[in-house]
Amino acid sequence: MNDAPGRGPTRRVFLGALGAAGVASKAGCARAAGSVEETGADEDFWSDVARAFDVDRSLVNLDNGAGSPTPAVVREAMRRRLSECDARPPSLMLHGALQPEIEAVRARLAAAFGADREELAITRNSSESLQICQFGIDLRRGDEILTSTQDYPRMIAAFRQRERREGVVLRQVKLPVPAEDPAEIVALYARAITPATRLLLVCHMVNLTGQVLPVKEIVAMARARGVPTIVDGAHALAHLDFRIRDLDCDYYGVSLHKWLAAPPGTGLLYVRREKIAGLWPLMAAPPGMDGDIRKFEETGTQSLAHKISIAEAVDFHLAVGGARKAARLVELRDRWARRLLAASERIRLHTSLKPGLAGGMATFVVKGVDTRRLRAWLLDRHRILTQAIVHEDVVGLRVSPSVYTAPEEIDRFSAAIEHVLARGLPG
Repeated sequence: MNDAPGRGPTRRVFLGALGAAGVASKAGCARAAGSVEETGADEDFWSDVARAFDVDRSLVNLDNGAGSPTPAVVREAMRRRLSECDARPPSLMLHGALQPEIEAVRARLAAAFGADREELAITRNSSESLQICQFGIDLRRGDEILTSTQDYPRMIAAFRQRERREGVVLRQVKLPVPAEDPAEIVALYARAITPATRLLLVCHMVNLTGQVLPVKEIVAMARARGVPTIVDGAHALAHLDFRIRDLDCDYYGVSLHKWLAAPPGTGLLYVRREKIAGLWPLMAAPPGMDGDIRKFEETGTQSLAHKISIAEAVDFHLAVGGARKAARLVELRDRWARRLLAASERIRLHTSLKPGLAGGMATFVVKGVDTRRLRAWLLDRHRILTQAIVHEDVVGLRVSPSVYTAPEEIDRFSAAIEHVLARGLPG
């Protein structure tokens, strides 16, 4: 699959990714080659995309930030490869026969998301990817690590463990909610850097709110001060339309089972080539692998069928189109967010609606309504799944639709919130 740069996917690509699921109509395939503007609000096109997912439509899933269902074509590929592995001796399949396919997946990811294949490790999730960096960079007692109070709890816990064990110091900045001035964000991190700062962790998209941070500018600022940067891209890759190399970061960690809709238990780690040799893997690798990105994949026996099936998820993503997908997610977000903001002054949005400052995930609060109770009521009474965010910086419901989400489902959610605004929650 080699589409011309800057153009939408071809009809053949769309058939290849969706046809196996039996959902790509001739008209849908033709529209797939059109521009973002032509298909961004084309509900026939998005209906074709939605039919690639076998989801329970009696439940409105607006918690895709936690993880996405896989398209049928991906699930079928995984089932087929698991069967192939069971049919042959494990020692043959796991330690030789499947390795060329893993390399093909590595190359596919590199081409799709803008990186050198020798800088990409295939991991199990973003936690593994990021903790390879968090624990693998040498630090001394008194060295400072900089992050924010809004970073993912597991990543903060990893640094806190290094504090307890090694005597390093974690410093955290507080980000505004919502954050609508990128220059202010860069300045916050810049002011927090001291002569003792040795490492910076920054979210590309904040999991609490969907806020997109000016990562490229933060990375450039930190590099000018001699500080390497780890970027938490768990919610950004295959959600926002960008190339990893354009961020110019040192390390980038991702879960592929979120916005790429790859099989569960798959992730990606990017390490700048010159940083590979100096980064220790979580599990030991021989000295001969010091400069090899594959040393981060030395984790013992695992299901390679899941990793190989990433290829179909990449194909599906490219068939839909990265820019088109990003635009659609923003359109779905705006459909509910602007409606609720217009409905009542009691709606407070924790996520900026300004272009480029968020994607399809956003968090809001209904003033005077308990967030956890509201989430439970939506699920129990209306079968609408959201995520309750209760954090020192942010309290509210996080809403994260996906490409299979129908506008009618967004409207069903909005109507339920309007009911609460008018009548309150049942006692």
